[in-house]
Amino acid sequence: MASKVCVDAGFALKLVLSEEDSNKAAAEWQNWIRAGIEIEAPFLFINETTSVLRNRVYRHEISQSEAEEALGILGGLRITYLHPPQLRQIAWELARRFNRPTTYDSFYLALAQLEGCPFWTGDKRLYNALKKDLEWVHMVQDS
Repeated sequence: MASKVCVDAGFALKLVLSEEDSNKAAAEWQNWIRAGIEIEAPFLFINETTSVLRNRVYRHEISQSEAEEALGILGGLRITYLHPPQLRQIAWELARRFNRPTTYDSFYLALAQLEGCPFWTGDKRLYNALKKDLEWVHMVQDS
C-alpha cells in the first residue's frame, strides 16, 4: 500500500455530498486514515471545492447551511496541501500530453507524479481519458 495519495476535489466532495459512490469514497478515506497514509492535494483543491459548493447553492441543489457544513468538514480533513515550484510546468505538460482543455485536473496529476503516489479522482471522464496511460490514476469505483 502507498504511503501517500493525492486526491482531487471530485473525490473529496463525495465525502460531504450525497453522490454516486459517496459510501465507497468514505470507506477508502477511512482505510487511508487507519493505515496512516498521507493525503495530499494542491492548493487548488481549496478553491475548487469551495467553488463547487457555492455553485450548488446558487443552483438550489443544496442549501446554504448544507454547504457551510460541507465546508466545515472539508476544512477539517487531514490533507497536506503542496505547491512545489515545478507544479505549474508539469501540469501544463500533462494537459498538453493528454489534450485536456484546461489545466485544473492536471495540477492534481502533476502533484501525484511529483510525489510518486497514486492519484484518486471522482471524475469519470478524467479517469477514462487517463487510465490506459497512467496506471497510478484511480477512481472511487476501483476501490
